[in-house]
Amino acid sequence: MSDLPDVRVSSQDFLAPIFTPPRLLAAVDGTAWLRALLAAEAALARAEAAHGLVPAHLAAVITECARDIRATPEQVALLGKGVGNPAAGVVIALTEHVAASSDEAAKYVHLGATSQDIMDTAAMLVAQETLGVITDELASLAARIAVLTREHAASLMAGRTLLQQALPITFGLKAAGWLTSLVEAAEELERVRSTQLAAQLGGAVGTLASLGDRGLDIAASFASELGLQSADVPWHTDRTRLVRIGNALALVAGTVGKIATDILLLAQPEIAEVAEGLEPGAGGSSTMPHKRNPIRAVVAKAAAQRVPPLVMTLQLAMFQEHERAAGSWHSEWQTLSDLLVASGGAVHALLDAVENLHVDVVAMRAGLDVSRGQLMAEAVTTRLTAVLGRMQAHHLMQRLSRRTAARGTWLRDELLADKTIAGALDEQEIDEVLDPATYLGSTAALIARALERYENHRSGRELASGS
Repeated sequence: MSDLPDVRVSSQDFLAPIFTPPRLLAAVDGTAWLRALLAAEAALARAEAAHGLVPAHLAAVITECARDIRATPEQVALLGKGVGNPAAGVVIALTEHVAASSDEAAKYVHLGATSQDIMDTAAMLVAQETLGVITDELASLAARIAVLTREHAASLMAGRTLLQQALPITFGLKAAGWLTSLVEAAEELERVRSTQLAAQLGGAVGTLASLGDRGLDIAASFASELGLQSADVPWHTDRTRLVRIGNALALVAGTVGKIATDILLLAQPEIAEVAEGLEPGAGGSSTMPHKRNPIRAVVAKAAAQRVPPLVMTLQLAMFQEHERAAGSWHSEWQTLSDLLVASGGAVHALLDAVENLHVDVVAMRAGLDVSRGQLMAEAVTTRLTAVLGRMQAHHLMQRLSRRTAARGTWLRDELLADKTIAGALDEQEIDEVLDPATYLGSTAALIARALERYENHRSGRELASGS
C-alpha cells in the first residue's frame, strides 16, 4: 500500500460513488452552495437597484464580480468561521473582490440584508436545483414501473401477508401499488418545489427597517430575480418551508424503501421471482463466488433509511427562539444537503434496479404451488359459503388445510376425499375454484386505475414543463 498516493478526502467524497450519482452530488456540494450564496448577493443588489436604493451600474458591477469571483468554498467557509456561517465569508470575499473593481460598488454589497437572509435564500436555490434532479429521476422511475405494471398485469404470483403466502395476485398489481405510491410522492414533491421555495429577506429582526419604505417591493423583486416564491413575511424562525421539503422527501424515501424491500425479498434464492441484471463486477461478493446480490436495491434501501432521522432534525430545528435562532438554524444546513443527497441517491439506485430487473414469471407461477393448493383455501371457502354457511365452510377448510400440511398431500386430494365437500362441489368445480387465475377479484380494474392515475400525472407534468 506504500505506493498509493497520499490523498486526503472527506468521508462524503469517499463514499459518494456508492450512494450518490455525480449530477446529484454536484447540486449540493460546496461549489453549489457558494454559487447560490453569490447568486443571492447579486440578486439583492439588482433588486435594490430596481427600486432606486443602489445605482444600477454599481449593481451590475456586483453581479459581474459575483460571477467571476475565484474564491473556493473552503476559503469562504474559513472566512465565515468567526461569525458562524458561510454567508458572512461570502460577504467578506465578495466585498474585497468588488472593491478591486469599484470602491463605490463595494459599499453596496449585502446592503440591508442579514447573513440568514442570504443563507436561507441559498438553501432554497440549492433545494430548487436538487429537487429538480430528484423529480426527473422519479419520473423515469415511475415510467419504468408503469411498463412493468402493463407487461405483468396477468403474471400470476403469490400475494404475501405477514411474510406468508396469502392469496394469488399478479406482479402487475404489485407494481401498480408501487406506481401509485410513487405518483403520490412525486406530486407532493413537485407541489413543495413549486410553492414552498421562497426567498428570505427580512434584515436583522424581520422588519426590513434598513430598506426604509421600499422593503416589501425590494423583497418581491429579490425573489423574482432568483425565480423563487415571495414570502408574505420573513421566515427567520418559521421553519415550515424546510420541514415541508423534508416531509416530502420522507414520502419519496419511504416509497423507495418499500419497493426496494419487496425486490430484496423476491430476489432471495428460495423465492427467486425477480433478479437484478448483472454487469461485470456488480452484485458479487468478496468471498463467495456464487452470490448474486441485488445490490442496487440494497443501496436504495440503505440511502432511504437515512432520511427519517434527517427529517427529524429539521423538525426539531423548528423550536427556535424569538426572531433569530441560536443553534437550531445552524443545524439545518448540512442536514438539508444530506437529506437531498440521501433521498436522491435512493431514487437513483432504485431506478437502476428496476431498469435492470428480470421478472421470472415461471418461478412466480411455480411459487403458487408451494403450499400444495392451500393458497386457494379462501376461494373454496367462498364457494362453499352459499351451501354450508360462512362459519361452517371456514372451519371445514381450516381443518382440511391443516390436514394437507400435516400429511404433505395436496388440498385437491383432501377436497375430493371429504364427504361434505363431495355433497357441495364436483371434481370439475373443485378444479375451477383451485385455479389461481379465477380468484383475482378486481385486479384488472385496479391496475387500469393505477395506470390511468400515472398517465394523468405524466401528462400534467409534461404540460407544466411545456414539453
